[in-house]
Amino acid sequence: MADSLLHHKHLLWRAGFGAGINQIGDLKNKTTKTLVNELFKEQSFTEINYDTPDIPISDDMMDSRTPAEKKKEMQRIIREQNNELNLNFLNQMVNSKDQMREKMAFFWHGHFACRVNNSKFSKQLLNTIRKNALGNFKDLLFEVSQSPAMLNFLNNQQNKKDHPNENFAREVMELFTMGRGNYTEKDIREGARAFTGWGYDKEGNFKERKNLHDDGTKTFLGKTGNFTGTDILNIILEQKATATFITTKIYKFFVNEKVDNTIVEQLSTDFYQSGYDLKKLMNDIFSSTWFYDQKNIGNRIKSPIELMAGMMRMLPMNIQNPENLIVYQKLLGQMLLYPPNVAGWPNGKSWIDSSTLMVRLQIPQIWSGLRPLEYSPRQDDDIDMGMKSRETAMNKSFKNPNITIDWSRLEKVFADKNCEEYLIQNTKTLDMNSVKNFSDKSIKMNIINLMSTPEYQLC
Repeated sequence: MADSLLHHKHLLWRAGFGAGINQIGDLKNKTTKTLVNELFKEQSFTEINYDTPDIPISDDMMDSRTPAEKKKEMQRIIREQNNELNLNFLNQMVNSKDQMREKMAFFWHGHFACRVNNSKFSKQLLNTIRKNALGNFKDLLFEVSQSPAMLNFLNNQQNKKDHPNENFAREVMELFTMGRGNYTEKDIREGARAFTGWGYDKEGNFKERKNLHDDGTKTFLGKTGNFTGTDILNIILEQKATATFITTKIYKFFVNEKVDNTIVEQLSTDFYQSGYDLKKLMNDIFSSTWFYDQKNIGNRIKSPIELMAGMMRMLPMNIQNPENLIVYQKLLGQMLLYPPNVAGWPNGKSWIDSSTLMVRLQIPQIWSGLRPLEYSPRQDDDIDMGMKSRETAMNKSFKNPNITIDWSRLEKVFADKNCEEYLIQNTKTLDMNSVKNFSDKSIKMNIINLMSTPEYQLC
């Protein structure tokens, strides 16, 4: 495995959210193997929570019969709890030493995309994903599939004998495990019958409601039996197509959107034979020589969360109004806990359009207090839950981000270093003369200008 600063930066961006300011000092002195071992070092798991106590929320509490004042108060609590979960998840990405777990959790958060207004269910699902992010895919699949958030989101609470709802069964196969082309419409119908009765109680505990379960014979993926939902998931995991689908998606996210079929085939075979060991799969990827090939470096456009978390890891920041970070997520098009649909967020060039590019390039200057924020996020009533006045007030206060950056600390860290070597993945296309022409030659302005370049958008 080759050792160079370029390879180290590549690894830290793909297996985490970039190098933190505390890592800069000895980054050149470490070997790539040492960095890989550090990433996979066992860390104690801490759940993400919110300060407000859980409130009982059932499916019928927000309907037309709920008094308006009670509904409004519950919406406020749910919104604040989800915002706190959002910021606590982002904080883990920025500050946790367990970068590999949080990066994998971020990946699974998009893979098992789920959008519910029940903050207790959101918290359960988020911690389920984080806990199992580097464990066994079978455990992760079962726990997510039996989570109240996912059962609610995909309508399986309404999946009953004689009136099957196919939504959950379809998405489990299409998006979570095998991918299109590896099952039939009949498999979806039979799978839906097997999942009848899967639901949850008012406390958010998984329940198999046997009186609602279709206990008739089913034929699914070539097998026939009196199948339950557990049987269906086990049969899906027996399919090599599942290992191939998951491995391909991981390869696209962590390595390259252009798939090397030979490499993916070998990885997926090993993944399948390991019994879906995620830690082994990721170790195989990051320990390989091909992962560090030039074609795989600096080829990904950072998602909004990756962009924000990476900047926050490098810049020692004091944020007086952390909730304002949620407005940036909305501006850039990726708000944690609120994927656009069950397919999750798109990647690549979809992150860059006329409405997001200028914000992305200007964030370093805005956060540094050199320019005001001149944009407002589009309203999303699913997120705002009708609470426009509060959102408008937050936008107004947002013109001043209330962020203080400890530039003296950065000056000490970079006193004897070229900033571009540590901030930019591929410096070959970077015109440092242009960067310096807009700078007063200070480390502060060099960092701000480097983070404002198109090259900084890539990892």
